[in-house]
Amino acid sequence: MSIIGPGMSITGDLVTEGTVRVEGRIEGTVRAGKAVIIGKSGEVVGEVITQDAVIGGRLRGTLVAESRLELQATSDIEGQIRAPAQHLQLEEGARFNGQIQMLDQGQMAALPPGTSGENSTEA
Repeated sequence: MSIIGPGMSITGDLVTEGTVRVEGRIEGTVRAGKAVIIGKSGEVVGEVITQDAVIGGRLRGTLVAESRLELQATSDIEGQIRAPAQHLQLEEGARFNGQIQMLDQGQMAALPPGTSGENSTEA
């Protein structure tokens, strides 16, 4: 697991085959083969692309979680989300302002990141 600690700031793209935990700030694209975890003090401004995502902090941009997405009560998201409907967990208190596409597993594999579909819903 790679950790971006509190007080740490990265400008640019981060790519890993494993898991990354963000407790600091990233401006750019985060691509993780397994999971991205944004902690309560973490912030990402840009794009997050991963299999599993757990969001407890701030995200400004686009989030693509191909397998599972959990938005914790402390999360604050502005932008677009694409995630499978079967594995989307939203805790009471989570803040989301933007567009969400909740797709079936087959649809997730068929659409490239950033593609809009007819199943989108404003939240």
